[in-house]
Formats: sequence, structure tokens, C-alpha cells
Amino acid sequence: MIRLFTALDFPEDVRERLAGLGGGVPGARWTEPENLHLTLRFIGEVPDDQAADIAAALSAVQAPAFDLVLDGVGVFGNSRNARILWAGVERSEALSHLQAKVESALVRAGVPAEERKFSPHVTLARLKDAPQERIGRFLSDRGLFRAGPVRMEHFTLYRSHLGRTGPVYEAIGEYPLG
Repeated sequence: MIRLFTALDFPEDVRERLAGLGGGVPGARWTEPENLHLTLRFIGEVPDDQAADIAAALSAVQAPAFDLVLDGVGVFGNSRNARILWAGVERSEALSHLQAKVESALVRAGVPAEERKFSPHVTLARLKDAPQERIGRFLSDRGLFRAGPVRMEHFTLYRSHLGRTGPVYEAIGEYPLG
């Protein structure tokens, strides 16, 4: 079995700006800068032979390159139990179009359809027992964060596994936009 997801990657300068948002929240596990990405679709565990079908289906996705703007920060989870700190993404018809094309390709490759609504974001940190007031301060101090526009010229199929120090992402396919 192999654990897969598709994502948009950022250039190093944008990853550095995102990583620069980190700190100030005890109990936060910050995403390593090299792992910062925007997930288009988490696929999950699939048999090795299905991974080849997925890669082939994704190679047929045709969508234009586009500009993406990162905008603001927020949390997933309720105010008493925040689980994820994230950087937001400005609404983009091109991003929604790409994500829908990726979803269709995955379904054609035998991946069950995603039931959750696409909520584009970049995970900055995972939270466990983080003090509420520190999360609130993080959100207010960094709420005006904005980066971009960033030109998105490809998307990537990643394999992920858990290493000793956290997740390790390995690109196994890169698909051009344009």
C-alpha cells in the first residue's frame, strides 16, 4: 500500500514567508518549510498497482497555469478545540477548476469520490493542547498575511510516509499546467 496526495508546490521564497509565520503557539507542531504545499486532494492508502493508474489518469488533466494569492490565516476546529493553523488562499476560479479536474481523474482511476467540500489552504501547524489565548494572538498578529501572486505551472502527485521526525513527502509525478 502507498499513501498519496496531490498538491500545488510553492517556490522557496513563498515557503520561507509561510515558515516565517511560525512560532508563538506552545503545543504547535509546525510544518517543515520544505513540506509546505496546498493539497488539491488527499487520496490516502491505495494498492501499489492503483498508484500507476492514478499517475496515468493525472497525466491526462489539462488545465491552464494560473496565479494564486495566499491571504490571511485561520484555524480548523472550533474556538475551544483548534486542530490546524492554516494560511488561506484568495478565491480562484482557476484553482477550483483544476481541483475539479484532478478529482474527476482520480474517480476515473478508481479512487472513491471526495465527499468533503474543497477548502484550499496551506497547513502551517497541527495543534494539540495549545493555549486558546496564544492561538487568538497568533491569528490577530498574522491576520493580514498576504503573499503572491504566485504562478502555478504544475501540480504534483506525492507519496507520504511517516519518518522519525515527521512526514516525508516524495514527489512521484509532476504534471504541467498551461
